[in-house]
Amino acid sequence: MDLFKKFKEYTQKVNEIEYSISNNKKEFIEIYERNLALEKEIVQRTQELDQANKAFLTLKHVWELMNSSEPLSSVLQKLVNSLHGEMGYINSTILQVCDDEKGKYYKVKAFSESPILKKITEYLKEKNIDIHEYHLKYDKKMFVTKAIEEKSILHTTEYLEVINSLLYDFKSEYIDSINKLGVSKSVICIPLYPSNKPFGVMMIFSPREDVTDKELNFLTLFGNQVEMAITIANLFENLKKEAVTDSLTELYNRRYFNQALQKEAERAMRLHQPFSIISLDLDYLKKINDTYGHFFGDLAIRTIADILKKNARSIDVPARLGGEEFSVLLPGVDSSGAMIAAERIRAAIEAQELDTIGHITASLGVGTFPEHSIKLDELLDMTDQAMYKSKINGRNRVTLAKTAEDEAEWHEVAFGAFMDILTKQKVPIPDKIAKEVTSKLKAINTAETKDTIFSVADTLAQTYNSHYKRGLTKEKVSLAIELGRKMEMTKEDIDKLKIAMLLYDIGKLMIPEEILNKKEPLTEEEKKQIKEHPLIAARKILKPISTIADIVPIIEAHHENWDGTGYPQQLSGESIPISSQIILLIDAYFALIQNRPYRVARTKDEALEIIKLESGKKWNEKLVDEFIGLMNEHKQSKQQQS
Repeated sequence: MDLFKKFKEYTQKVNEIEYSISNNKKEFIEIYERNLALEKEIVQRTQELDQANKAFLTLKHVWELMNSSEPLSSVLQKLVNSLHGEMGYINSTILQVCDDEKGKYYKVKAFSESPILKKITEYLKEKNIDIHEYHLKYDKKMFVTKAIEEKSILHTTEYLEVINSLLYDFKSEYIDSINKLGVSKSVICIPLYPSNKPFGVMMIFSPREDVTDKELNFLTLFGNQVEMAITIANLFENLKKEAVTDSLTELYNRRYFNQALQKEAERAMRLHQPFSIISLDLDYLKKINDTYGHFFGDLAIRTIADILKKNARSIDVPARLGGEEFSVLLPGVDSSGAMIAAERIRAAIEAQELDTIGHITASLGVGTFPEHSIKLDELLDMTDQAMYKSKINGRNRVTLAKTAEDEAEWHEVAFGAFMDILTKQKVPIPDKIAKEVTSKLKAINTAETKDTIFSVADTLAQTYNSHYKRGLTKEKVSLAIELGRKMEMTKEDIDKLKIAMLLYDIGKLMIPEEILNKKEPLTEEEKKQIKEHPLIAARKILKPISTIADIVPIIEAHHENWDGTGYPQQLSGESIPISSQIILLIDAYFALIQNRPYRVARTKDEALEIIKLESGKKWNEKLVDEFIGLMNEHKQSKQQQS
């Protein structure tokens, strides 16, 4: 009985143990299964976190690029590389929709390296075609185009069909070799609409057949960032373009042309190579504006700009310098080549017929480094002189600049005049200054003639005007040359004007300093002495110098007024040499903007207003109009350079 009872108790305990073990087993299995699920979730979350981190780094890279000022092509290339490298895609390619006379096509803007692109590039190299210049097929039925048309991200596993549709003119054997690569499982097309304007599409070649919602969300965000990067890069490009281009013609402006010219001169000097400049001026622009209106004047200017673009090589620099003036820099071209290029441009302009206006023409000049000069200022001046000679000789023609030896004649005349004045003591100059200046003149060589003569003129002016700034003579002469051209003076007359500008005030050396610097009103006797200085300069100082006999009448009349109220002979109108009027105008302008013992300096704008009030009285009206226009051009040029 006891044994049976004990057995029963033992059996019950065994059952309890078995039940306990069974329950624990279930609990262990549940814990094990929960651990497995947790480990799987941890792996999945880790992968997601890694993917999110890569996405974040990629978007961070995009943001950094967006805030750079790099060219658009460079920005896009870095973007596709980042997506390719950091997100594990096989290839990323950005295609831009382009348009020409044959219709729309796709153009590769950027791509990351991949076996497919390598094959395509190899084939194009055999045909001497750069992949960025190759025209890919555009068709509304194509998968790529549908993404753009529908403005939505599209995904397909038929990636070979997408590639083959773009490579419409590839040979079948090349298509087969590309298809055999089999490196991708699907392609994702993301439309790009920067500033809500269709730009193109970004194609993502993926190693996976499927695409997750999270992946699509990331690519949507990435696409948005790319669109913003394109917008910002385009903005930088436009700002840089506006800084160096003319708004009316989209040619380079004066500032860029001068910079390019300086660089080319340094290159040409280093490599011992020539370069040429074509100076071009539209004929009769004022007549076009007056007859047909400024709209047609602008049309004529844009037409010339288009012709310059069409006739320019990739290394040439066509520029609009202002108004109807253009220049073209031709690197590596000698004078004979430049003359051929200039004649081609001239003929193209003449052949172009415009609405309402009809045919237009242009006058051109050609100058070459180092044939005509190795100094840029001188080369530009000589090229302009050649262009101006084309105008004088009937317009619609090309003229080659004279050699430096021919052009130097006026320097020699001025040099001889100064030497005569100084060595023969025709003016009361302190001996020390006379010897210093004479020594400087005797020491110059041909290349230094101009600068030395200007310096001598400055020194002499400072003996009777202590406020006279060094460099002012050169500035006055340059302005006189420009104004002379505006007034269509001949080359010979402009040369005379240059010499007259150097010598016109020499008579003031004979006037007592106390009169010139007097703050109080002048007496009648003192006024008489002031009015006599043109005659003193012309007849007592300069007339005995035979080489400048034709300069004397210009200086003698440089204080005559247009209405006959000037001095010393009360000449009026056309009886006053135009060179004399130019000297009077430029002298008055610089006098107004400088301090005087009896008044403070006026601003440049104030000086122009005063001159304008005297138009038709003191000066020829046309001369005043051209002068004010010229000064406004100078003002605009300085604003562009600042």
